[in-house]
Order: sequence, then structure tokens, then C-alpha cells
Amino acid sequence: MTTNPYDLGAEYGNRLAGETSPYLLQHAANPVDWFPWGEEALTTARNQDRPILLSIGYSACHWCHVMERESFENADIATRMNQHYVNIKVDREERPDLDEIYMAAVQAMTGSGGWPMTVFLTPDLRPFYGGTYFPPDDRYGRPGFGRVLESVANHYSTQRSQVETQAQRLTDFLEQNSDPLVAGGTLDGSLLTEAPRQLATNYDSVYGGFGTGPKFPNTDSLALLLRIWHDTGDAESLEMVTHTLRCMIRGGIYDHLGGGFHRYSVDEKWLGPHFEKMLYDNALLVPLLLDAHVATADREFRRIALQTLDYVLREMSHPEGGFYSTQDADSEGVEGKFFVWTPDEIEDVLDDDRASADSAVHLVCRYFDVTPHGNFEDGQSILHIDTDLETVAAEAAVSIDHLRETIERSRHALWEARQRRIAPDRDEKIVVAWNGLMCTAMVRGYQISGDSRYLDVAVKTMGRLLDHFVVDGVLRHGGLGADVGTQPAFQDDVAAVMAACIDLYEATFDVAWMNHAQTLATQMLDAFWDAEGHGFYYVRDGCEDVLVRSKNPFDGATPSGNAMAVDALLRLGALTGDRDLVQRAEETLALYATAMKQSPNACPRMMAALHRYLRGDVEIAVVGDPAQRGTYLQSIHAYYIPHRILAGTEVAQEDPASQITSPLLQGRRQIPAVFVCQRQICSAPLTTTADVHQALAHIARDYAA
Repeated sequence: MTTNPYDLGAEYGNRLAGETSPYLLQHAANPVDWFPWGEEALTTARNQDRPILLSIGYSACHWCHVMERESFENADIATRMNQHYVNIKVDREERPDLDEIYMAAVQAMTGSGGWPMTVFLTPDLRPFYGGTYFPPDDRYGRPGFGRVLESVANHYSTQRSQVETQAQRLTDFLEQNSDPLVAGGTLDGSLLTEAPRQLATNYDSVYGGFGTGPKFPNTDSLALLLRIWHDTGDAESLEMVTHTLRCMIRGGIYDHLGGGFHRYSVDEKWLGPHFEKMLYDNALLVPLLLDAHVATADREFRRIALQTLDYVLREMSHPEGGFYSTQDADSEGVEGKFFVWTPDEIEDVLDDDRASADSAVHLVCRYFDVTPHGNFEDGQSILHIDTDLETVAAEAAVSIDHLRETIERSRHALWEARQRRIAPDRDEKIVVAWNGLMCTAMVRGYQISGDSRYLDVAVKTMGRLLDHFVVDGVLRHGGLGADVGTQPAFQDDVAAVMAACIDLYEATFDVAWMNHAQTLATQMLDAFWDAEGHGFYYVRDGCEDVLVRSKNPFDGATPSGNAMAVDALLRLGALTGDRDLVQRAEETLALYATAMKQSPNACPRMMAALHRYLRGDVEIAVVGDPAQRGTYLQSIHAYYIPHRILAGTEVAQEDPASQITSPLLQGRRQIPAVFVCQRQICSAPLTTTADVHQALAHIARDYAA
């Protein structure tokens, strides 16, 4: 047993100082003797037969900061940690595999999960006790961390057999749930009919979303409902989507000045967020908003989606290509301080007298519900919209146009003033899977808006990932700045990048992107495919420092890697005619048929892939020079057809290096035209945009027939 190597008043430092993760570096000066996850820490635990205290979080997490200030900077608590445990700190964005495994254990022990996560392990990595946030002393109905440390250490040393029994029980649970359900279900439309019914039982018809606070966007569930509406015409499914999105974009979860969405709302009204911004949330919400815009013609969805992309371009982009992972909830040690306002602060910025009903200050405060009492802490207000333009205009006796112009002008002035505040920290880590998701969002933004900035940054980012982040032929999970990490890619990294390559092919018809997608598909099958049981493992073959290799159909904060793989393989197989890829997708869907039947709401991305598989793609071939194809594509993107695939080529193009061997293009290179096929029936060549509109309008209207 060791003693605390730090004395009160000494200059603290630990083994995290040599790490690159901003989250780990935040803890490098703690008096806790932190190890990063690695052989040194694991060997120390085994050699000394000491339990491991595993702490997992991420740099933008507010409660992670709270627990650090209260406990990890507390010399007394640090002494207990150092005396009894090998303390390991993990950034969940660097090691999502460890996060997934031990989060499942915490959820099994406590019934809930979240970050910061605190798990106690045996030296051979089996969990036996854990939780999320612990206060330093007993409060909030939670045991104090100091008491937990002493109790667990005492239990480990005096009741070891009970610890071993609990650890083995949890490990058995994790192994059973790493591949939880056996194939045997039928892949048919009945699996899809249950999802909207289950979602409706938990739907909040007043404020949108599902359940009560805290509320998360549940983007994949909404995207599935939009597809089901398109397929069936079910008005309730569409209402759940549009009402939820409208409530979110009016709420405080959306940043009305800078664009972009915060992580989640602590209340049922979407008013009070936890203020961190995650790249993946925004990457998932943008395509949904744009699809909802195309499906309903509601331009507000389009406006918010493009503002969100502009936020990412402005504040979350690496100059050489790539997107940063998170922005913190806190600035100056206070959650939300960067984002909230008082009437006096708004008056100072707008330099106007708010006493007048038609003043800019009065109009802005009324529209965004900024009051002297506030809706947050200390009389401050989170900007949100709880009324409509018509009501505010009528109250102030001004025109709608005047009000709209005043709000927009003032919004920009407030944003500029906010830029002079001390901003939240930004984690400049490049997470490959999240970058793939954001490239997909950028491509969708380009397709709907025609703004080439979005396509250009997607091309630049994907080019960097496929060059700089591939080492010795293996894609890496991420990096920081110019440095690429050592961790090989996880399965969802490969699947997300593969999907983004297909998206880029459909946006540019550059065959290089299709070649990249095919290479990634081969690598994913080689490294992650379960040849005996089917489906994809999350970690690659040969990974030795994880307790279990999991295969998971369920979506979490990001989509299931298995689900992303199925959808990408179906698309790639249809575009290339490679039946083996389609077969791997079919086998994965069959593996998880029982999961989809029993828990459709837990795997909406897999359900969406099943929807593609059962309904079949609308296949569109676009032939012509770039200008002609661009004109045709504008018409194509005007329609919401969720299971559409695109292939394109120039007229009479015969160079094998610049075209894909696609069944969609065979025999169709003679004239500039669009060819549309569905259910093995193809249209005559469509040579005018009017013809294209007519054909696609018919498909969009009659898709379920």
C-alpha cells in the first residue's frame, strides 16, 4: 500500500501531463495520482493487487468539472484515492469502447448512467461497484465520495470473496449483453409498424420530444418517424417530428445568436440546456432539419440547419480540414455564463431606451423572453422564443417586416458583443466518427442550399481523414491538432467515414469517393465482422485491453456502428452491384430482428436501415456534363425520397478510371438525361427538368403504393 505522494501546499502533478487529450490535461495538476489507461496502470494494479478507480468523462461536461473541483482537487479525498486505488482517468471521446463497456455496468448496477462515470474494478478489469457523479460529502440523496472511497476499499480488503462474486456476476452480464439477442426473427414490415406506436406512448404532445426533463433530441427516432410518415402517410408520425423540431428551435437548447444546439435540456420545455455543444448532436440534427424542410416546405427548418452549419464552419473547424469535438458548458468556471443575458446588458449593446414599446431593446427582450427576473440564475435569461412575431408586432404596433429586421439586426449586434466575452473552452480533438457524421451533414447542406462552402469543407475534411489519419493502412480513431492518435479506428469510425464517402460520391460523382468507400467496406469486414455470429464488433480483432468485445444494435448519443454499417453496405451494394455487401447487411439485420421487435425505440437507426432494405431504393442515374447534372440535381433534391441513391456520369464516358461499374449507369451514357428506377421498373430518359419534377413528384406522392 502506498501513501499520498503529495503534501499540502506542494506543487501537484501526475502522469496525465504527457497526454494530448484536453480532458486528461484538465486533471494533470490534480493531487490525485492519475494514470492514463495503459499497460503501466494495469500492470501496477495487478502487481500490487489493488482495485482500480476508473473515472470517465469528457472536456465539455459540466458535472465533470464540478466533481473535479469538489473531489479531485481536494487534498483529503486525493489522499484516500492514492492510498487505496490505482486511479485511471479516461476521456470517453478517446476510448468510447471502454466507456460503452463500463457504462453498461453502471447502468446495470444503478439503473441510470451519465458522466462523470466512476467505476471500481478488480485488477483484471472486472467492475464491482460504480456510479456517476458523487458529491464530496453526503448530499442530494447521494453518498459522499470520501465515504464511498473508504467503504469500497474496506469491502475490497475484508470481503474479497463478495467483491469477486459481484465482479463475476457483472462480467457475465456484460458478456451476455455484448451480443444480446440471437437471430431468428423475420425481416418484414411488421417490425416497422410497432416503432411509431411505442414512440407515441412516450411523446410529449405539449412540448414535443419524448418523456419529461431531461430531454435529449433523440434525432434518430425523429428521422425514423419522418421516413415512416413518408412511407405510410401517418399524420401522427409527421406531427411528432415537426412539433418537436419547432419546440427545440424556439427553445433555449438552440443558440439563437451563434447557431448550433446544446447537448440537452434539463426541463420538459427545452428551455434550460446543459450548455455544452457536441459535434455529433449538430451533425445529426442538420440532415433531419433539412429533410423536414424538404418534406414540409417549412423554411424555418432550413434556416436553422444552415445557421448550425455556419456555426460549425466558424467555430468548430480545423484550418487544414476536420471538425473539433466539443465546446464546454462553462466559462470562467460558471455554467452558461457565456450565453445568458439581462435586460441591462441588452440595452448596453443596442444603445436604445427600452421604455418605448417599439424600441429595439423592448422588442428583443419581448421576443426572446429576457426579463428583470430572468429564467436562469441570478436574474439572467436564456434566450428563447415563447411567442410569435405577429403577437409581438401587434403589441408594439409595428409591422412584421420592421420587427423581423429589428430582431435580425439586433441578433447580430448581440452576437458580436458576446464574442467579446470570455468564451467556453473548446476541445480541439478530431474524432473520426463524428467527423464522418458532420461531413454527411455538410453534403446535405450543399445539396439543399447549393452553397459550395459546405461541400468544399466536406471534401477537405474527408481528404485529410483518408490521408493524415490513415497510418500503415489503418484508419485511426482521432487526433489533436496536427497530431494523429495511436488508437486504431473503432467500427463506427469506419462506418461513418464510409457513409460520408458515399455521400460525397453522390454530390460530386467523383469515382474516387466510391473507391474509398469500397476500400473501407473491405477493411471493416476484415477487422470487425463476426464470421460465425454475424454483425460487427465495436473493437477490431486483436484488441487485448478490453473486458469484452461488444456487438451493439442500439443507438446511444451517436448511432449504432452496426446500423450505420448496414445502411452504408446496402447503398454501396446497390451502387456497385456487389451482392456480397448486401448479404453482410442482410445477415446483420437478421441478427438483430429480435432486438428490433422487442425494443424498436432503442435502435431507430437500425430500423431506418431495415426500412431501406424492405422498401428498396429509388435509383437515379444522372447523365450529362457537370452543368447539366447540376441542373438535374437541383430538381432531384427538391423532393424528400429518403431511400434514394444516385449515380452519375458524363455522356459517352468510357474511361474506366473515371467511372464506376454500376448497374445504374449501364447502357445509359448516350444522351444527357435522368433515369429513375424503383421496384425494378425504370423510366424512359427524362431530358428536361420538368420531366424530372413530374417523375419525382409522382414517386414522392405515391411511394407507399
